[in-house]
Amino acid sequence: MKYKVLAADDEIELLEALELYTEREDIELIRADNGVSALALFQKEKPHLVMLDIMMPGMDGFAVLKRIRAESNVPVIMLTARDADYDKILGLEIGADDYITKPYNPMVVVARIKAQLRRNYDYQETSGVKSPELKCFDIVLNKEEGSVSKAGQSIELTKTELRILELLMENRGRILTKQQIFDYAWEGDYIADDNTIMVHISNLRAKIEENPKSPRILKTVKGLGYKIEKE
Repeated sequence: MKYKVLAADDEIELLEALELYTEREDIELIRADNGVSALALFQKEKPHLVMLDIMMPGMDGFAVLKRIRAESNVPVIMLTARDADYDKILGLEIGADDYITKPYNPMVVVARIKAQLRRNYDYQETSGVKSPELKCFDIVLNKEEGSVSKAGQSIELTKTELRILELLMENRGRILTKQQIFDYAWEGDYIADDNTIMVHISNLRAKIEENPKSPRILKTVKGLGYKIEKE
């Protein structure tokens, strides 16, 4: 299967260099030099992954991400020239799956692209669990369909949120460290900081908890990690 990646950056020479590496991996790179054209190309080309520079003319990366998330859960990697926690946290809160700080090594970017594509499209179940459904409290996660419902109502999760919830539900009652969650949700290809996992856990709680500020399902175990309570 040949994947299509939409990359939006007003520094078009960076995309030209990146394209040399994606071609070697048989990945088609669709280039956009501003946010408006990126959104139009996304709707036309239906790419498997999107890379968005934060600072773009016409419409910035955050605005494009919001529009994409209104209609799709396609994996999105944000590009930022500023190594600022605020940019990273905001992108993750809106729904980004990963972020890369510029200037970047094209080989590293391709590795991160391949990790996202593999995790979202090539993942094969190897857990040995016979049933495709995981259940706890009033939450049902169907691993084959990649769907989640709460009390019969569908819940929209990002791919990363889905992976985190799947891991925690498969290990109900067991404390999982942040590193264990990183290794599973990002398949070991992503070196993240504490803020990354905290933002994803917070977003997940907002979707599955009755009162996210006082969670009864997804618990924090101070100094150790997280767990989903046994009923």
